[in-house]
Formats: sequence, C-alpha cells, structure tokens
Amino acid sequence: MDQPRKLHIKSFGCQMNVYDAQRMVDALAPQGFVETANADDADLVILNTCHIREKAAEKVYSELGKLKLLKQDAAQQGRRFEIAVAGCVAQAEGEEIIRRQPAVDVVVGPQSYHHLPELLAQARREGRALETEFPVEDKFGLLPPPQPEAIRARGVSAFVTVQEGCDKFCSFCVVPYTRGAEMSRPVAQIIADTERLAAHGVREVTLIGQNVNGYHGEGPDGRPWSLGRLLHRLAEIPGIVRLRYSTSHPLDVDDELIAAHRELAALMPFVHLPVQSGSDTILAAMNRRHTADDYRRLIDRFRAASPTIAFSSDFIVGFPGESERDFAATLALVEQIGYAGAYSFKYSPRPGTPAAEMQEMVAPAVMDERLEQLQSLIDSQQAAFNAAAIGTTVDVLFERAARHPGQLVGRTAYLQPAHVMASDDIIGQVLPVTIHSLERYSLIGELASHAAAPKPVTIGA
Repeated sequence: MDQPRKLHIKSFGCQMNVYDAQRMVDALAPQGFVETANADDADLVILNTCHIREKAAEKVYSELGKLKLLKQDAAQQGRRFEIAVAGCVAQAEGEEIIRRQPAVDVVVGPQSYHHLPELLAQARREGRALETEFPVEDKFGLLPPPQPEAIRARGVSAFVTVQEGCDKFCSFCVVPYTRGAEMSRPVAQIIADTERLAAHGVREVTLIGQNVNGYHGEGPDGRPWSLGRLLHRLAEIPGIVRLRYSTSHPLDVDDELIAAHRELAALMPFVHLPVQSGSDTILAAMNRRHTADDYRRLIDRFRAASPTIAFSSDFIVGFPGESERDFAATLALVEQIGYAGAYSFKYSPRPGTPAAEMQEMVAPAVMDERLEQLQSLIDSQQAAFNAAAIGTTVDVLFERAARHPGQLVGRTAYLQPAHVMASDDIIGQVLPVTIHSLERYSLIGELASHAAAPKPVTIGA
C-alpha cells in the first residue's frame, strides 16, 4: 500500500486564503496527501499568496529561495519534493514566477486551485504547469467535500465562501484583477456546505467574500437572494449557533442585512466595514463611491437596528494627495464612530492599479507619523472597548485548550479571546462567562451560573 504523501500549505493574507488552503487540502486528499505542519518533511509545499500588502511578491520569492534548498536536499535523498505557488501573486505574476525561480513546479491562480491534481500530474510529465485563467466552470461545485475528520480537526468555527471577486474597482486595489468579477455561489451549495459542517461539530460559520454583502446567489426559487435572506436561512440549520460575515463594502449594505441584525439572535453584533479614509476628497480619489457622511449614516442605521453592535474597519494613510486636512478628517471619523478594533496601513502602490499612476506621493516619514497617530487612537478605542467588559457577563463560544493546563479559550460575540479554567467537555458550547480582568487583548474570567442571563456590553456611540 502506498505511503501517504505529506502536504504543507503556507497561507498569506486574508480569511479567503485560509479557507482556500483548507479546500486545497480537501482537493488533494483523494490523491493520498495528508497535512503536515512542517515544510521540511513535506513532499509538496504550496505557498498560498496574497497581493494586497506591500512587497507581497518579494516575500514569496524569498520563501521560494528557501524551498529550493529543501528541494535540492530531497533530490539528494532520492525523494520527490514539489513546489506550487497559488493565490493572488500567482495570478498577477504568472510565468514570471517560474522564470525567477525554476524550482517551482506549479503556478495556479485562486480561481483554478480545484485543478491542482491535474496540474501536478502535468508538471510531472512536462516539468512545469501553469494555470492563471479565469475558468468558466464553478470550482466550488467540482471540489470534493471535506472529510468528517478534517472538519472536526479544524475546530468549532469555520469559514464558508459565498462570494468571490469584486466589481468596485477601488483605485488602490488589485482584487478585481486577481480574483475577477463578482461571482456568488448558489444558495443550495452554501446550505449543503453549512449543514455538513454542523453535522460534524461546527457551531460558528463566517461567510466570506471579497465583497460579501454584494452576495446575489441563485435561491431555490430561481431568484437572486441577498446576504440578509441567506443569513436567515442559515440560522435555521440545527447546530449553528453563531453566524458572521466579512468583508463588506458600504455601498452594498441593504435594508435586509440591517434587519437581519435586529431579527437574528445567531448573527453576531460585530461588523467589519472598511471605510479607508474619512476625507471625501481621498474617498473620491480611491473611487469608493461614498462619502464620509454616507458611512456615518450607515453606522447609525446599524446601531438603530442593534444597539449593542460594534465595528471594525480598514484605513489607508498616505494615499496619493492626502493632505494634513484629509488625515485630520480620518481621525475625526474614527473619534466619532468609536471602533472595537481596526486595521491601518501605509499606502503602497500595486502595479496595474490606477492609484499606482498618481503623482502626488506622500513622504514616507509623513506616512509613518500618520500611521502611528492613527493606530494609537485605534488602540486606545480597542483598549476601552475591552475594558468595558470587566464586571460584565458575556456569552463565549469555547473553541480549544489554552496554553495553561486546565484553561480553555473561546471568543465573545465581538471576537475577543476569553480564557477560563474549565473542563474541555464544554468545547463547542456557548456559555456565560463573568469577566474580571484583562491580559493584553484577552478577557480573563470564570464560568457564570448557567441560569444567569448574560449582561450585554454597552457600546458607546
């Protein structure tokens, strides 16, 4: 009987890549591959890449240099060692990857990883395999479902892709070029995926997509369903106690989605809603197609529907042409909204995007100063948000054992890690926890009486 071959996947970037990595494992499992945490003893290493951040491609080439040495060592031992590059850098760089690093066997874009078995076979026959087209067929309909043991090993929380690609064409973003046009999966597929996850112990599902609230998949009635309607249907699946979604664009938030936050107990009151800037001038240059006041009013609508709702966001500082006045408008927006957390980044040009051609670059030292100032404000808001949980009782979904013996970690509705001393037989349950202290970003508490009702955290506007 053939020995299983070992597969190691290193993922960079977004939640979508984490999900894609799991589906690559599922796609290769019928070929006899099993996961390993170490690249050193793998037979196949896949770099699942992201092109959003600065110098993303150079980081990939640095990793490939290390893998080339592993491949040489394996060859000396008479062992086959294969290297694949997947994801958005693969889509953007294509043949350049093989030209710069001939040790690579397979280059595959994010829309084609369901072809990995065939591409690996082609590489063994022909020496190389490359696929960076946008195939016509639905990859999700062709991927084998994850095995029950794989689902259980991945824990009580899972991602489900409902939508891919983006049609917004923000001037700084490569996603429309690396992930393609918006595509929404049929409702029936998503229900089947979620039911399978629930049957094998998953209790929390996060729906993901580059523009997840632009979801418009075909429903059982033959008509497009919105994300809000989809969430209502998924909330009916036995075993699923928590639902989330990410990442949203302000333009595609509709009344059904906001109503879902008022009507569904399973839908967590925490929304990642990127705004990128508080300046209307910069928002227009970014082609965001909304103003800062549009965003503020949208936040108000969410809060009217769900008073305990909290938000995170994304910000870019130093976008071409950003003045001190523009940056001050971003700080003012953050002050007014009050975030539970947010991500901030210095602008870096992505080749092929309109913003990369803009001439009014902000000086690196100015970018550094603005980033530090913005992140300090965000950190202070996050610290205040976490501190507000002390003395309250909050619901926690327990996920796994923590570092200390006898300690478990779970997450609150707002994705805050919460640690308690308890038996691991409560993993997978949502139980009330009384919070008595903070340790960096984690809440520390103890199990409350199961009869005690959780006291909601009050979110300030």
